[in-house]
Amino acid sequence: MESKKLSFKEGLADGVPIGLGYLSVSFSFGIAAVTQGVSALAATVVSMTNLTSAGQVAGLSIITAAGTLLEMALAQLIINMRYALMSLSLSQKLDTGFTTPHRFLAAFGITDEIFAVASGKPKEITPSYMYGLILLPFLCWSAGTLLGGIAGSVLPEMLRSALGIAIYGMFIAIFIPPARKSAGVLVTVIISAAMSCGLRYIPLFSHVSSGFAIIICTLAASAAGAILFPRGGQKEAEAE
Repeated sequence: MESKKLSFKEGLADGVPIGLGYLSVSFSFGIAAVTQGVSALAATVVSMTNLTSAGQVAGLSIITAAGTLLEMALAQLIINMRYALMSLSLSQKLDTGFTTPHRFLAAFGITDEIFAVASGKPKEITPSYMYGLILLPFLCWSAGTLLGGIAGSVLPEMLRSALGIAIYGMFIAIFIPPARKSAGVLVTVIISAAMSCGLRYIPLFSHVSSGFAIIICTLAASAAGAILFPRGGQKEAEAE
């Protein structure tokens, strides 16, 4: 007998822990945005239309530095390229009911965590399940940004600054565990950080805007990591 298909309710249940995590992270983003001069409403609109913490933080830096649209487009393309690859991978598990309009709508909500949960399901992914999985994380991400923006508007300066750096702590928590296990990840992170400091503090590069600095560091560090630690070589290095 064929098993029942994944339902909207199951998607909602699976999205609860993701949503709770997003609530705290987006709260920090809302505070950081207001601290840097972006209104709580504008920050919330950004969160509702661009579901990516790394992309939003990079975009915030470009906005506050009065960067160009070209910088913004290139930075978002490079930072969020992985979501296109995730969508392609997930497309192999989609139910026959996933028509093209459903694919467009579901692709909007693909994030690292949603992809991980959906791809781990043993059954085919239905549109209703995917919408249920995306709904709570989307609402929590948007609501957290709004609450953080409102809080950032009324909290004292010292407290705003302290809470505003929490989102950067999240990024540190993401790359520290794999960097401890993988020499490739560690070296890539160090290269990126060194290049970022160089572009920021060396007078020769002072004219490079923050948007292009993000693009340069991302591409250069990724290329260096791929060259120094190709997939086969990385496995051999970890085995040693």
